[in-house]
Amino acid sequence: MQAGTISGAAQLLHISQPAVTKVLQHAELQLGMPLFDRVRGKLYPTPEAERLFVEIDKLNRDLVAIRRLAANLRSGESEQVRLVSTPALGAFVIPMAMTQWCRAYPTGHCSLGTNHTREIVSALLLGEADLALSLQDPRHPGIKAESLASGPLMALCPHDSPEGEISGPLPIGEICTEMIGLAGGDPLGDVVLSASEAEGTRLSSRITVQTYQLARSLVEAGVGMAVVDPFTAASADRSRVRVRPLLPTIPVQLYLLTAANAPLGQAARRLVKYLGEAARDNLLALKEAV
Repeated sequence: MQAGTISGAAQLLHISQPAVTKVLQHAELQLGMPLFDRVRGKLYPTPEAERLFVEIDKLNRDLVAIRRLAANLRSGESEQVRLVSTPALGAFVIPMAMTQWCRAYPTGHCSLGTNHTREIVSALLLGEADLALSLQDPRHPGIKAESLASGPLMALCPHDSPEGEISGPLPIGEICTEMIGLAGGDPLGDVVLSASEAEGTRLSSRITVQTYQLARSLVEAGVGMAVVDPFTAASADRSRVRVRPLLPTIPVQLYLLTAANAPLGQAARRLVKYLGEAARDNLLALKEAV
């Protein structure tokens, strides 16, 4: 179809002309119809051959793609990795890990996105993401959750607030500055409220936010103080904010989420390794700083 002649096809396929003729005759015999009209040594495809060629061309492109995929899987270098995370992890953990990953896979491809845990679960189940990071275990039967690191909740305090004048652990019962609250239903926010009630206090908020980064930004602007995860705390501007561990200590887990029935490829597994190392380094640096 592409060459127009038996000799041209033989050159493209790197085989002899008799071999091409034999294969073509066999194909026509199996199909029960001619594929070409032969005129003066040239081949002219029949209408039936034209129709078949459209579908065969699709199969040929698929075969080429499969061969490329197999080659990429052997090396792992060109594997496409799709990572989604909650916004809180985008400041330090993911950039640190991606620096290492890009060095290890100079021709690899990775798409990064952020979303809330509910949408992350949907993306994993629908095959729209390969792996995800979240501070919540969704406890879904179709999702595998693995803890990569753990750190305590931290209080972000403006320097001009009573809580920001000193360092060290901050008892939750001693908080007097207005809080930047987390939206209702946020698991960490609910834990903080429960802990305050257990200490005989009730933290009230006029301002509530959907993300920990926005809470951090408001604290940096002097609007109030906030209790956030340790990864968000690590990205706070220390010239505007004092970071103090919250008492009682409330641990936060960083979870790797994957679809239960979708094993990770080589490049994705290496990225998981770098993400875990970056998260632990992040927590160690925060501990030393406070």
